[in-house]
Amino acid sequence: MKKILYVAGEALPFASSGGLGDVIGSLPAALTASGECDVRVVMPLYSAIGEKFRKKFEYIGSKYIRLSWRSQYCGLFRYVHKGVTFYFIDNEYYFKRYMLYGEYDDAERFAFFCRAALEILPDIDFFPDILHAHDWHAALSVIYLKQCYARLDERYSNIRALFTIHNIQYQGQYGFELLGDVFGLMPSDKEIVEYDGGINLLKGAVVCADAVSTVSPTYAKEILSPKFSHGLDSVLNLFSFKLSGILNGIDRDYYNPSKDKELFANFSTRNLDGKALCKSDLQRMLGLPEKDVPLIAVISRLVSHKGLDLVMLAGDDILKDDVQLVVLGQGDKSYEGYFESLAERYPTKCRALITYNRDLSKKIYSAADIFLMPSRSEPCGLAQMIASRYGTVPVIHETGGLYDSIKDFGCESGGNGFTFAAYSAYELLNSVNRAVGLYYGDRETFEKLRKKVMRVDFSWKQSALSYLELYNSILN
Repeated sequence: MKKILYVAGEALPFASSGGLGDVIGSLPAALTASGECDVRVVMPLYSAIGEKFRKKFEYIGSKYIRLSWRSQYCGLFRYVHKGVTFYFIDNEYYFKRYMLYGEYDDAERFAFFCRAALEILPDIDFFPDILHAHDWHAALSVIYLKQCYARLDERYSNIRALFTIHNIQYQGQYGFELLGDVFGLMPSDKEIVEYDGGINLLKGAVVCADAVSTVSPTYAKEILSPKFSHGLDSVLNLFSFKLSGILNGIDRDYYNPSKDKELFANFSTRNLDGKALCKSDLQRMLGLPEKDVPLIAVISRLVSHKGLDLVMLAGDDILKDDVQLVVLGQGDKSYEGYFESLAERYPTKCRALITYNRDLSKKIYSAADIFLMPSRSEPCGLAQMIASRYGTVPVIHETGGLYDSIKDFGCESGGNGFTFAAYSAYELLNSVNRAVGLYYGDRETFEKLRKKVMRVDFSWKQSALSYLELYNSILN
């Protein structure tokens, strides 16, 4: 049985800020269920992890971790969730914070975490075959493994490293003054992490890892070009022989419209009556007219790469039709302000909910008819899969994982949504109009499409098989 250690900055249901948490909360369980892997996860013990879980954690012990000239306390806790053993690194100085990320000392916080993830291996008596690190927060675990531990301790020398890029926009970029003083790296390590006049931790992990993956096949190709690489295309092309893409999945038990207790009503492909109740109850809750019109949803971080500039250009034209629009999310003030003003101008058609609320997002997914996701770039995207699970037809821009998961209704196989290739407001509006037109013009076909998207298997089963193949290739 292969032994795999996941090193990640977040995981559901403990602490999460987005898609990475969904992945780490689901993929290890899917791999464990295969019976071919002993998968364990190590993550920080954030203050955001509530007493509901903390009271169940098992205390293993503590030690002090050397980080350059520092010696910092490291407590270690264990908890088994869905058959997967999670280890939590405890240090209140680093992790008793308001946010998971975005703190002034993130470099030091996650350097400590990565060092601790390797230091605890003798304490838990688990030296993995593969260390699987996720995003820049865990990049130093790969660098430390290859540049430090494997050279000094034979127990670490046989550990292979897989590094997964969930979003290449975030790379862990710092000045060289942190090389030894914070990261505890040697001057000889400088060339490993050096890029564009400074330290780039993601680049260092790409160089050191035995293999590199991304979260969709199309994104793996896209990041080889300057348009999508955020400056790292030259490095990725140099190491393209390491690169592959595996599409993420979703937890079909957590996102299950027939059993989800957070919905106004439950429903399935065999009986969609509950979805109509979800829609009318959401309209009532939000003060929208309770009428049978296409309800369009946007659930997103309100940031530029999510394609919201297109929505700003097309918003008035979308709302000229007899439709309703509900937007849930928070982010850049310019987008928040736009959607709030749009809701003010169309008080009977539009609502802007400027917040992050997982419970409310499920209510919207289950109530909506059309899900709008026009991202400029999207490594994988989970929202289009979740929307499909709840019978809400996606409208997407053909990029990254959106292209890999949603095919146009007009294609030969019939498709499972509406797509547009050119990144333009005109093309977005055309795709929305096609979806709205089908809703009004051929309701029977629209309902068949709704059931079809609900049946698409976006579970982790296929993705887990692909990761098993990747693990085998690394070990062989």
